[in-house]
Amino acid sequence: MILDANGLSAIADGEPALEPILREAAEVAVPVIVLGEYRYGIQQSRDRQRYEQWLGESLRNYRVLDMDEETAISYARLRSELKKAGTPIPSNDVWIAALCRQHSLALLSRDRHFDLVAGIERVPW
Repeated sequence: MILDANGLSAIADGEPALEPILREAAEVAVPVIVLGEYRYGIQQSRDRQRYEQWLGESLRNYRVLDMDEETAISYARLRSELKKAGTPIPSNDVWIAALCRQHSLALLSRDRHFDLVAGIERVPW
C-alpha cells in the first residue's frame, strides 16, 4: 500500500481507523513526492517539532519509493489519459498514481479524484 500525504498525516495523528487497514497491508510505502508534501506541511505547522520527531522515528518503518524512468513513462501515459477523459488531477497526484500502477499497490488516500484513475485502488477511511 502506498500512502498519500493525507494518509501519512492521519497516521502521524494516530487516526484509529487506520490501524486495521495498515495491519493488513503486506507493505507500506511512501513516495518521495509525498515526503516533500508532508515536510512542507510540517514547516507550516504549529507542532513542527513533534511532527519532525515523529517522521524521523517512523520513516524507517516504510519503504520510500523513488521515481525512475518507468515512473516517468507511466506518468506521461496517465496524464494523457486523464486529459483525454477531461478529468485532470493535480500533477503531484499523477506521480503518486503512476507509482501505484508501477508497483501494483493500492493507495491510502481521502482524495476521491484518485477514483478517476484506471488501474489503481484507492483505500479510503
